[in-house]
Amino acid sequence: MNILVTGAAGFIGSHLCERLLLDENNIVFGIDGLIDLTLVQFKQRNLTSLINHPRFSFKNENLLTNNLEQTISNIDVIYHLAAIPGVRSSWGSDFNSYVINNIQVTQRLLEACRNKPIKKFIYISTSSVYGEKIGKVAEGSLTTPLSPYGVTKLTGEYLCKVYEKNFNVPIIILRYFTIYGPRQRSDMAFHRFIKQVLLNKPLTIFGTGKQTRDFTYISDCVEATSNILYKDHLIGETINIGGKERASILEVIAIIEEIVGTKVKLQFIEKPHGEPLHTWADISKAERLLQYQPIVHLKQGIKHEFDDLKKIYMGGG
Repeated sequence: MNILVTGAAGFIGSHLCERLLLDENNIVFGIDGLIDLTLVQFKQRNLTSLINHPRFSFKNENLLTNNLEQTISNIDVIYHLAAIPGVRSSWGSDFNSYVINNIQVTQRLLEACRNKPIKKFIYISTSSVYGEKIGKVAEGSLTTPLSPYGVTKLTGEYLCKVYEKNFNVPIIILRYFTIYGPRQRSDMAFHRFIKQVLLNKPLTIFGTGKQTRDFTYISDCVEATSNILYKDHLIGETINIGGKERASILEVIAIIEEIVGTKVKLQFIEKPHGEPLHTWADISKAERLLQYQPIVHLKQGIKHEFDDLKKIYMGGG
């Protein structure tokens, strides 16, 4: 199977490429524009185990200017992860980057697929499309995003559906719920907290810290995502990928304190606009269609991320 992964140097993309390559029948083509200069060093590290793999090739190119017709000419399956992430930075003038990289790039890639025999086009979306909800959220819930970021990802979903309806592009949509683990972006909560602990700085908490998330460990996420290759009758489906345990931010900090064996200093700052107080995924559809069973417990996953970041900030790894 020839597979294209966009955003291949990112947190989730690099893990997904590694998981796909465990199947000797897969050849993986990664593309990433390394657009965020602050993350280039991290992304280069993410590619360490991939770059010399005999069934992996990588292009450092922007999808906005890449010759996509040529790039996808022999591709069977596309995993489209490339996007500008993050709720807090999607306001104001920065929104233009989200429009370009989350909407225009997605439309350009879909347009290139119109007349190609692609077997599956997997669009990676986010729980941010749901907005604020009470209780478990199923895929049929009303989508009311709270942030410009969520709006761009939901627009990408609608574009996918338009190209599926009009040109039979074989779309499958996955909505991820708060993925964490080794290689997590430096702006994300667990990475920030662990870095601050390692550097003996106060942990900055947005709001009260009582907000809860459906945390999803990276290996569980990519296991479900890679399983799509081997499942039939998924075209047109939208599927939540959530975690094993929900927890509040304060509960996460208590776990970090347990790992380091000491209390940490907390600094509470204003809650940003656009972030829901709670997320909770109904994953029954993923369980049924993908045989998805998240297995990594929150404390275990945080410890894995802690050990990885310790290499970066304390050991030069």
